[in-house]
Amino acid sequence: MLSEREHERYKRQIMLFGDAGQACLKKAHIFIAGAGGLGSPVSIYLAVAGVGNLTVVDKDVVDQSNLNRQILHYDRDIGRKKVASAEEKLQAYNPDINIRVIDTTLDETNADRLIGNADGIVDAMDNYPTRYLLNSIAQKKKIPLFHGAIRGFYGQATTIIPEKTACLRCLFPSAPPQEVFPVVGATPGVIGTIQTTEVLKYLLGTGDLLTNRLLIWDGMALHMDEISFERNPSCISCGTGCGASTSRMVASKNKIREKKK
Repeated sequence: MLSEREHERYKRQIMLFGDAGQACLKKAHIFIAGAGGLGSPVSIYLAVAGVGNLTVVDKDVVDQSNLNRQILHYDRDIGRKKVASAEEKLQAYNPDINIRVIDTTLDETNADRLIGNADGIVDAMDNYPTRYLLNSIAQKKKIPLFHGAIRGFYGQATTIIPEKTACLRCLFPSAPPQEVFPVVGATPGVIGTIQTTEVLKYLLGTGDLLTNRLLIWDGMALHMDEISFERNPSCISCGTGCGASTSRMVASKNKIREKKK
């Protein structure tokens, strides 16, 4: 049941999906891996939308170099644990929801347990080994994974529904080289809000999800494209794990524009 306060807080979105939809968001639990550039807009917009239970995991402390993009954290938070900063801000944004923060590094020993019975996983990470781990757990638990990644003025996003769509390993069979990459703060703002929109649509059972499609954001050209991709029967995460580990991508009607060198 929604309280009178909640009816007032969410009345503009209740116009879209009614009391039942808002109650659905209130009951939901979303696991957010990362409280940085992507995790900031994702967690903020899920909080203000009234998603009732958010778990945020991050091991880092706030550094001055984070502040151009990690909008959960302020200058006064430098040197503070990111999860402590995130909990304070998110609870201030919406005191009516439950915020659980965990100060740890996600790995094979703890990720399954920490994700628990979440209704969805948001990939707000900056490395592919952890993304692959989240992908594997999503497949095991049969819960969706909302992927996002950024670099400079460019970003990408897709939504993975186990047993129904291709997975992250189908799309990226091997990880790109690790790097300290450049980024402008507006890019995670764009990709993070796309991920948030996907989470809300999934929970509400409405709209067309970004499944089997990789959305590509080109901030330099202010242009969005997409490519479609297919499940790989030999994928080591969602397929048989046998044979060549290749992914077949099919260009959509909007071809990917070449980046200027």
